[in-house]
Amino acid sequence: MHAIVVGCGRVGSTSALELAQAGHEVVVIDKRSSAFRQLGQHFAGRTVEGVGFDRNVLVECGITADSAVLAVTSGDNSNILIARVAREMFGVQRVVARIYDPKRATVYERLGIPTVATVTWTCARVLRVVLPPAGEVDWTDPTASHVLVERRVPASAAGTSIRQLDEAGFRVGLITRGGRAQTPGSAALLQEDDTIHVMTNQRSLDRLDAILGAVAGGAR
Repeated sequence: MHAIVVGCGRVGSTSALELAQAGHEVVVIDKRSSAFRQLGQHFAGRTVEGVGFDRNVLVECGITADSAVLAVTSGDNSNILIARVAREMFGVQRVVARIYDPKRATVYERLGIPTVATVTWTCARVLRVVLPPAGEVDWTDPTASHVLVERRVPASAAGTSIRQLDEAGFRVGLITRGGRAQTPGSAALLQEDDTIHVMTNQRSLDRLDAILGAVAGGAR
């Protein structure tokens, strides 16, 4: 995966290093070249000095619709502008913006841009948005038989009903859509970019990700 990280503070540098160590192609943008020191001497990616919402800078970084863009500067306005430029000008779908003001997060998520707040799990949350699921688990019961997982709904799974997932053995306890969380009824339909929390058997995780990754055919 090609990832562009805008902002080389603690969250940006940590995310960039983790992505690079995982074998992804990473470019880090910051308007201050001194910020790149946080990456250390062995960072395997590229660094570009510039403003992250500048179209020319993003082109220089190799942005395409298949890229992932992490807008994690120290300013809410800059982050949302970066995210919107990536989404609207370049067609990037894997975009996440760091938001300091929680009141703004709901507004931005209604624009279809996932946000993360300034809390201890920010880096993990950023990477969860842009990376494939890879079987991550949020909670496991004491017997290790059942797990609670968070998944983002791709376009291929839009239109899938909660009833379909129930019948397949998956219990959807919560849907977050447009910055608002709700407990879904069985007739509710998933929409692209919904975030769902699902309780399931540990052994069924791969099947859940297969369903969400490529839903095809069948009654909706």
